[in-house]
Amino acid sequence: MAAKKISKKEKIEKEAKTGAGSKKKYYSGVGRRKTSVARVRLFEESKEASSVENITVNGKKLEDYFPLAELQDMIAAPLKAAGEKSNFSVSVKAAGGGIRGQAEAIRLGIARSIVEYDESLRKSLRDAGYLTRDSRIVERKKAGLKKARRAPQWQKR
Repeated sequence: MAAKKISKKEKIEKEAKTGAGSKKKYYSGVGRRKTSVARVRLFEESKEASSVENITVNGKKLEDYFPLAELQDMIAAPLKAAGEKSNFSVSVKAAGGGIRGQAEAIRLGIARSIVEYDESLRKSLRDAGYLTRDSRIVERKKAGLKKARRAPQWQKR
């Protein structure tokens, strides 16, 4: 006897009725810097813990992925600027670029997801500079030059 094929729409309706497949509500944001892209998910947490302890990047703890304290502080800055309105757990998927580019992309993604959570925090995050995308990227190399602007040395003879 062949099994009855269930359409995608029926499956979604069934999950909605039973509550199956429902996960915690999260707020998302995407941050970019140079060639780095960070997809950030911000979950509301009830437990009391510091903001740095609740951040995972590509499945690793923040301290393991970014060993430099400067980069850890940079990433947690939007959470500190938002204040203690609510505790968050942050999950990040970062790709491309170097560690500093990824850290700045994560910072932008966290700031954008905080604004999605609470629109009233936009002004304080904007004033601190966390919602501004740094659009500087590497300039392409041009034909006939050694680098983007560096011309070969001129030789008289």
